Amino acid sequence: MKQETKITPHTNRIVFTGGGTAGHVTPNIALMQKLLSEGWDVHYIGSETGMEKDLIGMIDGVTYHAIATGKLRRYFSWQNFIDPFRVLKGCFQARRIIKTIRPDVVFSKGGFVSVPVVIGAGNIPVVAHESDFSPGLSNRIASRFTDRICVSFEDTLVHVPHQKGVFTGTPIRPALYEGSRERALAFTGYTGAKPVLMVMGGSLGAQRLNELLREALPRLNETYDVIHLCGRGKEDCSCVSCGYTQYEYIDRELPDLLALADVVLSRAGANTVFELLALNKPSVLVPLSKASTRGDQLLNAAYFHKKGYAHMLDQDTATPETLVFAIDEVYRNRARYAAAMREDTRSDGTAAILEIIRSAVGHA
Repeated sequence: MKQETKITPHTNRIVFTGGGTAGHVTPNIALMQKLLSEGWDVHYIGSETGMEKDLIGMIDGVTYHAIATGKLRRYFSWQNFIDPFRVLKGCFQARRIIKTIRPDVVFSKGGFVSVPVVIGAGNIPVVAHESDFSPGLSNRIASRFTDRICVSFEDTLVHVPHQKGVFTGTPIRPALYEGSRERALAFTGYTGAKPVLMVMGGSLGAQRLNELLREALPRLNETYDVIHLCGRGKEDCSCVSCGYTQYEYIDRELPDLLALADVVLSRAGANTVFELLALNKPSVLVPLSKASTRGDQLLNAAYFHKKGYAHMLDQDTATPETLVFAIDEVYRNRARYAAAMREDTRSDGTAAILEIIRSAVGHA
């Protein structure tokens, strides 16, 4: 990652923005890697301390610019009286950076850091992307300043301005398609004799999913070898068994582990479910409830369940027994789930979104 600003004449130039969660960053990475390979000058405007700074820092050829940000809260907090001034400061900072960079187009993935950037873009074309079934607050605010709004779910088009919305799907990281079952077997030590259940709890909101899995583990191990991505600080040494492997976090090996998985148990974040769709991985989705989110995961999971891509399980009523039943049902019918996913024409939206970006600068 470059820190200084270098402006190269006669080069297609783009500013990416998005942050707050990995879900607002990883789709950007899929797009920028392709544009970098085509010779684009790629810049990223993010927060001063957010996770996007670390994620983008791993990519050579991208110049990162930090601005002040403020969180857009739906609940009472004293920070609500302070953060509007940080957002305003961020708008001025973003505007100054954009005037210096002079990009051909701005691409926004959402999250609170994107609002000052989209507002500060001025007359620069802005393309935004919404991953979830229902648009998040930041994208709803920013929509009046955007030229095109790409959506992952076709049904989401009714929630965005008609003349701006376009159904594209979600960008998928190319590395996910390069997984190796053989490398995963060597990494985990499994023999491949049993089907593999992969559990993706993540670092946020994973505790209830972890508890359900571990309570059901003795029954699950009768049939499956289990790979559990449990989240940082959430390992449980009392669950050690020859058919159970847990990791706090996985990065480079994730494509290999997904290649090995026969069925996946996961939350229902938009990026995760679309990655599973792109890889044709049958899954059991246990979305976060409305008590801890705005309900976007519930809508994502319900859509995938309706389409026949996954089985949806309610975490508030789930038991170890119903969890085992759901996993067994999906595994038995894995061919049917995979066939339904293969018919989806928008399982990977990378090419469609890149075409819209190029169109914004006259290079479609």
